[in-house]
Amino acid sequence: MVRLEDGTELNVLRAGDPESPVTVVLAHGYALDHRSWHKVVERLSPEFQVIAYDHRGHGRSGGASKETATIDQLGEDLGELIERAVPQGQVVIAGHSMGGMAALAMAERRPRLFRQRVLGNVFVSTAASGMSETSLAWPKAVGKLVRELERAFGPIVRAVREKIEPAKTAGLRWWLFGDQPADEDVDLTADMVWGHWPETVALFRPAVDRYDREAGLTVAKEKALVAVVGDEDRLVPESDAVKFGGTSVILSDAGHMLPLERPAELANLIREVAAKA
Repeated sequence: MVRLEDGTELNVLRAGDPESPVTVVLAHGYALDHRSWHKVVERLSPEFQVIAYDHRGHGRSGGASKETATIDQLGEDLGELIERAVPQGQVVIAGHSMGGMAALAMAERRPRLFRQRVLGNVFVSTAASGMSETSLAWPKAVGKLVRELERAFGPIVRAVREKIEPAKTAGLRWWLFGDQPADEDVDLTADMVWGHWPETVALFRPAVDRYDREAGLTVAKEKALVAVVGDEDRLVPESDAVKFGGTSVILSDAGHMLPLERPAELANLIREVAAKA
């Protein structure tokens, strides 16, 4: 655990060589946790120190409140995590979805730290702006209804969760993955998402909707920047990878869960950024 200044504890997984001159920090997506990166950790830990952590309000980290369930706060947390857990050396940040948003917020709010310590960023399945326009890939009217149900009836929905488990998992398979995902990847994702739903999903949803990181992107572009999207991602269009203004990579036959679907390709992209040290 890493204890932040406000007393919140972040659950942190460390792997690899603590003496490595480059540390890879992996920030997970919305309603997920550090386990989503486990395949990438396995590939990178023989070469680097790797840190995968849970955002506040997620996984085994301390809780979030309405006031702290913001992208700005996640960016502050990421900056403080780097200062406390990686006090020396250079850092490569790979952020998946909301984790990428947190990385941009960190660049905006902590530009001096970013310029001094960060070699570059790999933005994985990260939207170039707020996701409310697509309503997280649901048709607009349905998305609005889902958001209202999340906020108003979450506790009631939780009570009947077990009865709709198979349908929910099938829905996540379609929604978050490309063709023919591995069953174990779908099961892990379902465990993470439904473990955070409805409370965490509802708590952070307004922050995701309002996400706008133009200022952070201006700072992030000063360093190596790679944006990667799957061509079957139903949440983030391929065009968003280009909008980041760095190196854009489109992975074929892949959905939103690239850390599980395409870990080898992501590990290689992270290595390329780290090689700039």
